Amino acid sequence: MNIIVRDSEVSDIPAIAAIYQHAVRTGTASFELEPPTTQEFANRREGVLAGGFPYLVAELDGIPVGYAYASTYRARPGYRFTVENSVYVAPGQQGNGIGKALLPVLIARCEALGFRLMVAVIGDSANHASINLHRACGFTHAGMLPAIGWKFDRWLDSVLMTRPLGAGADMPPGR
Repeated sequence: MNIIVRDSEVSDIPAIAAIYQHAVRTGTASFELEPPTTQEFANRREGVLAGGFPYLVAELDGIPVGYAYASTYRARPGYRFTVENSVYVAPGQQGNGIGKALLPVLIARCEALGFRLMVAVIGDSANHASINLHRACGFTHAGMLPAIGWKFDRWLDSVLMTRPLGAGADMPPGR
């Protein structure tokens, strides 16, 4: 497979919105209950980009098959060197290396921007694919929030994983 990871473009919005909409309707990675419209999804992407964060797409044979982005972890200024990541893969493409192509590029981009910690908030402690992806990319388990969400008539946990970026906490930030 020749997976190409690149910056997302406006023309990718329908495809990546469809990936997320499917995840909302059928999975527990997102705790949203109703899929956002394509326009709402476009607005969210624009907000990420306006914040100066990377928003990437993985394409296979010219078709977007996954996406990843970083965003603000928390709004308070003390968290300004920490980012939260999101990675979604198209239905039928899980296990094909899409996430493993996207996440290292996202990590490198965030390091280049001067961030020091990446946080993964993984919906559903049974989401072993996401947990394993993050572990393979250098994340370690930081905790679990038990029964924090309710979806599909059951309680869901969130798993927290973290990965230092650049110098991490070994020295003060450079900005």
